[in-house]
Amino acid sequence: MDIGLISVRYARALLKAGTETNLEDKVYQEMMTLSESYLNVPELKFTIDNPMLSKEKKGKLFLTASGDDPCQLTKTFFKLVLKEDRESMMQFIANSYITLYRSQKKLIRAKLLTAMPVSSITEQKLRKLVESQTKGDVEFETEINPNLIGGFILEYDTYRLDLSVKSKLNSILSQLK
Repeated sequence: MDIGLISVRYARALLKAGTETNLEDKVYQEMMTLSESYLNVPELKFTIDNPMLSKEKKGKLFLTASGDDPCQLTKTFFKLVLKEDRESMMQFIANSYITLYRSQKKLIRAKLLTAMPVSSITEQKLRKLVESQTKGDVEFETEINPNLIGGFILEYDTYRLDLSVKSKLNSILSQLK
């Protein structure tokens, strides 16, 4: 069976259970943390995929990788995943949950890249701009990248507004060639 299909089914079941118990927001944070753990610690996937490691130790790894004191629903879900021998799919399940949650909550992810820190007022204005364009709530992230030299890049959904000095300079350079 297809790994994408299986992970979406598990994620959908977890989201349904989370919604019914009013824990979907907490589970979302835990799945975000788990997903980040997979990205930041590549050894996690190899360790989870190791057939020599006991289910109990894999369960403890999942609990640790999902943050401080996961809710009972998440703990129970990890036990189910391990019981059904689907632990190698957990990264995909977490990412599928995040996608389904955002879709259900009409949550748009936006990222602001700037050369220097911006004031909270400027950040708030840009958040409001994205919210008005998308007609949804915005999960807003700001990142500082000195390589931009100046200006900013705003990304959300499939939209990208690049008003950075670096891109302007690159554009001028390509026209001169």
